[in-house]
This record gives sequence, C-alpha cells and structure tokens, in this order.
Amino acid sequence: MTDTPFVSTEIATQPALWRQVSAGFAQYGGALPAAGARVAAVGCGTSWFMAMAYAALREDLGQGETDAFAGSEFAFGRQYDAVVVISRSGTTTEVLDLIRRTSLPTIAITATAGSPITELADHTILLDFADEQSVVQTRFATTTLALLRASLGQDLTQAAADAETALAIDVDELAKLEQVTYVGTRWTVGLAHEAGLKQREAASAWTEAYPAMDYRHGPIAIAQPGRGVWVFGEPPAGLLDDIAATGATVVHHAELDPMASLVVAQRVAVAKALALGLNPDQPRSLSRSVILG
Repeated sequence: MTDTPFVSTEIATQPALWRQVSAGFAQYGGALPAAGARVAAVGCGTSWFMAMAYAALREDLGQGETDAFAGSEFAFGRQYDAVVVISRSGTTTEVLDLIRRTSLPTIAITATAGSPITELADHTILLDFADEQSVVQTRFATTTLALLRASLGQDLTQAAADAETALAIDVDELAKLEQVTYVGTRWTVGLAHEAGLKQREAASAWTEAYPAMDYRHGPIAIAQPGRGVWVFGEPPAGLLDDIAATGATVVHHAELDPMASLVVAQRVAVAKALALGLNPDQPRSLSRSVILG
C-alpha cells in the first residue's frame, strides 16, 4: 500500500496522549480503585495484556491484591472491591457478559461513547480521544495503561519523553528478523505478550512471548541467527549472554521506559507488514470488536 496507514499516525500520537492522561488524572481516573482495594482487571486480546501489566504493577507497588483475567475466564466465585474492565469498542461479548453476571462494582475504560459497556458498568472512563481507525490497537491500549500507571502514583514524564525517542529509532533491520520472541518480568510480561500480538496481527508473523525466567525452559531452543529475542524491562542475570550465545539478535532498550520499547515494537510490526505488502490497518480474519452470536 502507498498511503500511510492509520496505525502509523496513531502510534505517533502516543507521547502526547500519555501526557494528557497523566496531567488530567483527576479528570479521567477518579473512579479507579484506591490503594488497598482488592481488584480484578479484565480484558480480551490487547486489553487483557494491559490488564496483566496493571495487575502486576499494582501489586508490586504495594497498592493491593490484583488479579488479571481474560474476559471469558473471570473467576466469579472470588470477591473483589472493584472490577476494572477494559474494552476499546465497548461491545466485546465476553466483557459485557461478565458485567451482566457480576454483582461486584465495575469500572469500564473504553474509547467509544454510547457503547453498551457505558450503560452496563457502574462507572465509565471514556478515552475517546485515544480511539483508533485501525483495527490493530496501539494508542488506546498504551493510553489506558498510562492512565492506570498514573493512578498508582507513577510519573509518566520520562515515559512520554522515551516514547518520542522510540518514534525516531530505525526499525528497518528489526523488521527483517524471521521470528521474534518477546520476554518480560512482572508487569512487562503483559507488554511482551502485546508486542508479540502486534506482529501476529499486523504482519501475520510468527512470534512468541514468555516470562523472562521461563524462556530458558524450552523456548530458547528456537533461537538462532536471523531470529530475535526482545527483552522488556530488567533481564534476569545471565539471560542476555545465553541468548547471544545462540546467535539470535538481542533487542533490549535498557534506556527506555518499557512502554516506549513497546512503541518501537508497534513500529516494527507495521514496517514488517508493509514490507510484506500487507495492510496493517486491516489484518486478515480480524475486526474492530469480537461480537459473538
């Protein structure tokens, strides 16, 4: 395709959007759970991976016990003070069914005003300024995570600056890698899963994602020259050396906030799709929202 895909334009807006939700936290995030609350975070696909990142980070910061679930796998027998439900479209079948079934307080984060989720949830946080034309999610997901990080007391100033740096990194060589495995630790495991999903969606590429410590328990067997291992966050001791010994390319943006490294991964996914003649805005077999009959 010759025109710039929507997703490329949307990726480039992320630094500004992270600053917006961080500065306007009181406006956008006032309904989010306070420290000490027992919380479940729920989503499907990309939204599930953002929920995973939020849950691990919230616990690591001592904010309270937090579980993450795919929408179809929610544990209805557990008690929570709040359920945070993420859905860009506000129409995803599994999350709507969850809200209908639970009597727990629900907080929805969505990009779509007037969608069913806004009628069902007890509270709605509307991030319509982060909505997207591309089927492939980028800025809504990271803006949601930026808001959630701000709700935990994190300053996103450096993350936004790092995202600007990420927009200038040359990704051509990374896009040529035959296969990439993404790894992370704690909250960045969710980012690793999301990075892998972006390449699968946009470029129909073979990617995998694992917790970094678990990577050596089997997955490292596919590492070889021409393939890559992308490390989010601080790697476990010895991991980078073990990967390098396989001849695989090590990708580790140690100087960047992990969410900014995800921005680089988004750009690689788009570059790979374009190199293959694919439309990253319209991946095969995918639609903006999964609505089941």
